[in-house]
Order: sequence, then structure tokens, then C-alpha cells
Amino acid sequence: MNQQPFVRTRSEEIFAAAKEIIPGGVNSPVRAYGSVGGVPPHLVRGQGALVWDEDGNEYVDLVGSYGPLILGHGNAEVRAALHEAVDGGTTFGAPTRGELEMARDICERVHSVEMVRLVNSGTEATMSAARLARAATGREKILKFEGCYHGHGDSFLVAAGSGALTLGAPDSPGVTRATASNSLVAVYNDLDSVKAVFDQHGPQIAAVFVEPVAGNMGTIPPDAGFLEGLRAHCDVSGALLVFDEVMTGFRVARGGFQDFTEVRCDLITLGKIIGGGLPVGAYGGRRDLMEQVAPAGPMYQAGTLSGNPLAVAAGRKTLEILGRDGIYEALEAAGSELSRGLMEIAARHGRILSVGRIGSMMCPYFSPVMPRNLSEVTATDREGWVRFFNEMLSRGVLMPPSPYEAFFLSVEHDSGVLGRVLEAAEASFAAIA
Repeated sequence: MNQQPFVRTRSEEIFAAAKEIIPGGVNSPVRAYGSVGGVPPHLVRGQGALVWDEDGNEYVDLVGSYGPLILGHGNAEVRAALHEAVDGGTTFGAPTRGELEMARDICERVHSVEMVRLVNSGTEATMSAARLARAATGREKILKFEGCYHGHGDSFLVAAGSGALTLGAPDSPGVTRATASNSLVAVYNDLDSVKAVFDQHGPQIAAVFVEPVAGNMGTIPPDAGFLEGLRAHCDVSGALLVFDEVMTGFRVARGGFQDFTEVRCDLITLGKIIGGGLPVGAYGGRRDLMEQVAPAGPMYQAGTLSGNPLAVAAGRKTLEILGRDGIYEALEAAGSELSRGLMEIAARHGRILSVGRIGSMMCPYFSPVMPRNLSEVTATDREGWVRFFNEMLSRGVLMPPSPYEAFFLSVEHDSGVLGRVLEAAEASFAAIA
């Protein structure tokens, strides 16, 4: 592996030009490398677990487009499905059989989903689910958790995670005070904080939105009893429980996180994997709730490209492949191998690393204690993590450019690929010791 920082001349030129006509030079904030410094590699190609930038540098990809590429880059079957779909037409603005088949796939796999509506992004899905919750309950307030990110809808940009957290601006300008006043915030994995909010606002709360595994402040699983406690508070107050599984849906198990818990949500939001790498989102849940969505009911939501034939084709093929024997076992093995290897290497170089992980979704924290919530995440050694990131990048390993983003592995991250990552980690930890 290359032991020197890669030359990224073409990436530098493109980035400089982009900053003149694209805000910050990027179309999503975390891509600007603001929290890690330097110039982001501008990618041109991906295959399997590898990507290449404009200068021809090769990297092991641990970003995976932040979740969708569970089969890796350029999966041959997904590409074939896309080619077939393209030959038929890219968009119609009319119903297609593929939309029905995708809806059936989701309903068959995911507990608690009886009906589903396809949209174009995870943000659209959560915005629509919030509107539906308000319509169904006649209430206005939404309860969310510090550090949990549910897209860039106004209701959710309060104590948000992901890019908003990295930028140090969890409350975005442009979100009105009236909107913010209807967004309540509690502490993830802290039922006492949830109780305090319900004691004060219970009859006004339309829904509780939660990432069942918090994926926008790394990877933080729920404490035992946490989701059960949320379900109980919702049942008593009449609020709806909404699982945001845009990340975890089909990533952590065949049916998402609900395969690991007896807790059933009222509504769920999905995205990423169900598009096979193309823009997509979905929200679904109980039939009595979903039948309130137009045109079946009065709650309006629409989208010109919703159920796009290309996204549906790629997503359906991805779900088909994920249903084959041994897929999730292989993903679990890869996640276990990488997390164990990173912790062992760190320890050899005098660092104590904690790794939050569920299956192929994981995050290493520079901390002797595994964080349980946002305040504990922000108390980890961010400076050490940034140094590690840049050392890894210089050795051909592309990590998410934020200590608050998860790694996403694919079926292409076999022991050979992971060996390259661990070799780079050995040298990187030595360099920052």
C-alpha cells in the first residue's frame, strides 16, 4: 500500500472551481471535509469495495455512500436490472408494476408495515411521516433525540446529528421559532428525560421519532429497555412511535432492526438500500394510518419522481440478493473482523478504542467507554480521530470525514480487503502514537 499522502491535483482543481458556483463546493455538507481538513477526493469510479479518484488513486471504501451500497459498487445483477429498466424508460409520472412489487417486498419483510408510500429521499420520508402523525393525532409536537438526524426537514433540525453536528450548527438558521417550538428534544438512551418531556407535553405530542440504532452520532445501539420505554410512553399518551430506519432498514437484518426487538412501531421510514444506490425513500406502517394519505385520505403528499422505475429496479434486485442464504452472516463476520482488529491494533499502540457496531454498520470511538448519547459522543477524543482519519486516507482507506458518521461495509469487504484496512490502521496508529 502507498505509505505517502496521495497526490490529488485534479481533485484540488475541481474543488476550487466548484466552490465558485456550488455552496462550499459540495452538494451535501459533510463532503467538504470541513471537520478533517484538506481536499476531498473527487471520485470517478467504484468496483466492489474499492473506489478511484480523479487522479487515479485507489481507496478501500468504508463510506459506501453512507449506507446504500450493501452489495458494493457495481454489482453485476443490479447493473443488469438498471440497464433493463433504462431501456423501458426512466420516468413516466404514471403508476408501474414495479412500484407494487417494491411495496410488497417491503410489507413482506418489515414487521408492522401493512401499507407503504414510496418517495425520493429519507428526508421526504421523515417529513411525510411527521405530517401524517400530526394529521392522525390532531396534535402538533414531535419528540426527537439529541444527535439523531432525520433529514433536513425544518421539524428535525433541532439538536440534530450527522452533518449538522459536524458543522457545529445543530439549529439551522431559516428554521422558524414557531416550528422549533413544536420540536421537543430528549436524551437518547435516557428514559428519565423522555418521562420529563411527556410529563410536561404528553397530550400535545403527535409522535416520537427515534433511530432505533443512532447512526448519525456514530453507531449507538439502544440500551436494554429503552425502546420498550418509548413504546409504553406512546401507548399511555396516545402518541405514535416512529422508527427512522433509513440507515438500519435491510442493513442490519432482513427486516431491519425490528428483527431484533419485540417493540413494534406505528410508522417507519426507509431509504438508502431500497434504492440500490439511487435516490429513494419510503414511509409505511399501520393500515389505518396509511389510509389517511392522499388520495385514500385527506393528508396530502405527492412527488413527481416517487416510485422512479430505475430506483425501484435497483432496489428490488438488491432486496432479492439480500434474501439469499448467508448474506447477513457474511456481513456480520466482516463487521466483527474489522471492529476486533481495530481495537487490537489500537491497544498495541497505547490507544483505547471503543467500537459501536450492529452487523456491518459500525463506528470507532477514541474513548475507553462506549458512548450512549450525544454528550458522551462529543466527549471522545476528536483530535485523535482526525489525525487517524488523515493517516488512513494517506494510506488508501476512505473513511467518513466525520467522527460522528458510521462506517458501512458491503458483501465485497472480504478478509483480503479488510486486511488492507487493518494494515493501514497498524501504520496509522503507529504514526499518531
